[in-house]
Amino acid sequence: MEPAHDPVARPDEAPLVFEQPLNERMRTLLRLDFLYNQALYHNEMSSQWGSRAAVASLLDILAIATRGDIRADILKELERHLNQMNVFQSKPGVDAARLRTVISNLLRLRSDLVAIGANYLQALKESEFLAAIKHRSAIPGGTCEFDLPDYYFWLTPPTETRTQAFSQWLTALRPLCDAIAELLWITRQNGHPREELARKGVYHINFDRDNPVQLVRIALPADAGLYPETSGSQHRCSVRFLRWNGLTTRSAQAEEDVPFVLTCCA
Repeated sequence: MEPAHDPVARPDEAPLVFEQPLNERMRTLLRLDFLYNQALYHNEMSSQWGSRAAVASLLDILAIATRGDIRADILKELERHLNQMNVFQSKPGVDAARLRTVISNLLRLRSDLVAIGANYLQALKESEFLAAIKHRSAIPGGTCEFDLPDYYFWLTPPTETRTQAFSQWLTALRPLCDAIAELLWITRQNGHPREELARKGVYHINFDRDNPVQLVRIALPADAGLYPETSGSQHRCSVRFLRWNGLTTRSAQAEEDVPFVLTCCA
């Protein structure tokens, strides 16, 4: 069947990269990194709607960060990577300057994360202002001006005043989120891209049990009109490529062989 809507060709654009986490820790890191970048983006927008979106992202970060001791988990990951980097220093053929830069970044991030202490979220959790917004956000349209007049009042001053206040809230989260961004960068750098072919749109991956994979990255040309559905665990993974047929027609599995670039990140 021909697609109901062919995507516009974009041959000059970078490939589309789809990431699939293979354990709960990696899912949490990717979500927090996504929300933090979303909060930063919206906070820089010169509008009340941008500030509303930034606050919504902040509340989502708090909802995830308060479920467990994520700070302790990130500190353990920083230590693990520091130990690995120290081992690499004695190996031949290593870019010593680049390795020193990475080690320096990890040490700085670890120091910043230790400095904020275990109660770094306490002020945000105890904020009655944020708690009221969180409570009303569970109701569709529950944060409009007649529901939360104090929120509406806070949104009315000049943009600089709001962004400054929001930046103070983010200060408590910045050491954690900066460390997460560095760990994700290192994880992605550990992967080795290779060209693969999905026969009739399906591809199966079996991983080495002695070297657990945390993240799978699948790159497709921007004009391919395809996207992957990925499922699996640290031991095996299945990928099914679907053809985008527009908003009114359900996507269908590709019938042809699909070339793509696979990166498995440990």
